[in-house]
Amino acid sequence: MAYDTILLETRGPVAFIRFNRPDKLNAMNSTMKDEIVAALQEMEADDAVRVLVFTGQGEKAFVAGADINEFKDRTALEQWDLYRQPFLYDAVDRFTKPVIAMINGYCLGGGCELALACDIRIASDRAQIGQPEINIGILPGGGGSQRLPRVVGLGKAMQLILTGDRIPAAEAHRIGLVDEVFPHDQLEAKTLEIASRIAEKSPVAVRLAKQAVKASARMGLDEGLRYEQAVFSLIFTTRDKEEGVRAFLEKRPPKWTGT
Repeated sequence: MAYDTILLETRGPVAFIRFNRPDKLNAMNSTMKDEIVAALQEMEADDAVRVLVFTGQGEKAFVAGADINEFKDRTALEQWDLYRQPFLYDAVDRFTKPVIAMINGYCLGGGCELALACDIRIASDRAQIGQPEINIGILPGGGGSQRLPRVVGLGKAMQLILTGDRIPAAEAHRIGLVDEVFPHDQLEAKTLEIASRIAEKSPVAVRLAKQAVKASARMGLDEGLRYEQAVFSLIFTTRDKEEGVRAFLEKRPPKWTGT
């Protein structure tokens, strides 16, 4: 499928979706959001893709936020109706394969919310991250008020959302908003290295492990432990579990089938 606002490429089992509006600092408009959802569906159906990486085209921005021009004449009813359509941030959150945000520059507003919906966040040392919506009289509307506190804690999330401040990558790493920070010129190579290590694992084990970890954000401890026990028992029905155990005992690399 051809896209106008994103670039899609694969490197072996790792797929890259690059936001491609560099002249607008990769600000997300409706077309881009729709195309990202379509690309997610395409990558979900492609068994050769085991890990997905989001990043921005150009040197300045991951995603610098929403395209504010689209907000100018939008009514409250129109905005509410948009939530009834396939919702980008939920589509990222529900994607069954690991998703990495490779944050190569400005990661603001909807860009920060997109990164929060990803499983792993890796940043350039040049990156700046924030939820600046309050500065134009609105608030996060793509999950920022819900996902940010779950990542950095209620107090820090409140501070970032109410001040609208941007923070540098080093501070984002200190508070747990990003998981790794690398020099800008090493960012893609380091991200690909991490993605490739994940892609080497059993696809079915990776998928179930991701589900179990994500369950911890929405379940209490007792319910989460029961869920972990259920998916751990389920993995014993798979060919990959049989192959992994056999390969370990035979001291050879496993050959995963994803089943």
